[in-house]
This record gives sequence, C-alpha cells and structure tokens, in this order.
Amino acid sequence: MTTQPLSRARIVAAAVELIEREGADAVSMRRIASELGVGVMSLYNHVPNKGALLDGVAESVLSEIEFTDDPEAHWADRVRMQACAFRQIAHHYPRCTMLVVSRQLHSHAGLLPVERALATLRSAGFDGADAVRVLRLFIAFIVGSLLREVGVTPAFAPGRSSTIDPEEVDPELFPEVSALSELLGSCDHEAEFAFGVELFVQAIAVHPARREGTR
Repeated sequence: MTTQPLSRARIVAAAVELIEREGADAVSMRRIASELGVGVMSLYNHVPNKGALLDGVAESVLSEIEFTDDPEAHWADRVRMQACAFRQIAHHYPRCTMLVVSRQLHSHAGLLPVERALATLRSAGFDGADAVRVLRLFIAFIVGSLLREVGVTPAFAPGRSSTIDPEEVDPELFPEVSALSELLGSCDHEAEFAFGVELFVQAIAVHPARREGTR
C-alpha cells in the first residue's frame, strides 16, 4: 500500500473534514497531524501556522463555488445566480462556510466572488461607492440567512426548535405574535432565501442612485 505524500492540499482537506465533524475550534496543528498520522513538525513544511491553515480552508471552500455567471445576462439574473451559488456551497460545507465569512482573503479564490459581485452591481448602474455599499448589505443578508439555515438561530429567526406555543402568549398583549405564532415557529429556508433575494433585487431596481439604461 502506497502512502500518499504529505502536501498542503492533504492538510487543508483534513482540516475541512475535521471542521465539518467538530467545528473550527477543534482545529490545531497537532490535531491535524494526528488525523493524518504524521509528526506535527512535518506540517510546517507546507503550512506555516494555524492561521494560514484556516485561510487555506476558506480558500478551498470558495474555490468550489460553481459560478454560472454570464456577463451578458441581465444584472438581476446575475445577482440571483451569485446568491444561489454561495448558498449551494454553504449546504456542502455548513461549518466551513462560517469560517469563510470570518476570514479576510486576498487570494484569487477569495477575491473572485467579490470581483463578480462588484462587476454585476456596476452593470446595474451603481457608481463605485454605492456598489461597495450594496455589496456589503447583500453579504450581510446572505450571511445572516445562511447562519440561521446551517444551525445558528438567533432570537426571532425561527428554526426547528423555536416553535412558539400560542397557549403561552397573551393575545391581548401580543395580538400579532399570538395570531402568527405558527408562522413564527416555522421556516422554509429555501423559500425565505428566494424571497429575500427577490426583495433585494427589487430594491436595487428602484434605488435612486442607480443610473437608468444599464443592463
């Protein structure tokens, strides 16, 4: 049996698998060495430190995003495609996705989604400053939606375990909460993500800073 040689790709892949099993807090150089059955010092020939390893994980996940972006398509369709591509990769790597959004990446893999999103917003008719503002707002929406979907569920962002019992809510004090308790206690993630994307697209379309006559 031939042992596969140690490489940066193997080390990063081991970290990805560990994060998906146990979360990012489980990652250490010693733990990864144990997972690979090698001495911890041998890792440093390929990855200088834990920070670089986590950056490698984020870059690896981002590089798997399957963009079907078409520069000739209408900007609204491009926004939808890019949002769905990021959501898809989050389904494959839910715990690693949380790591992705916490890292500042300046590599090709890290900058490509930003480049395509900015190009899309510029084609929608925004100047540079407003394109950056819209991008940041859209990232906040996507990340918040995905955080809820992959298991981080803040208050008033219902998931499976946050069903509201109408018997425990005073309908005189909280008439809307009482009436809508069933809806508040359930969440169709795919439908709500699509709703949010469409709401965002419509907001872009009518924003006063957007120039008319653009794709």
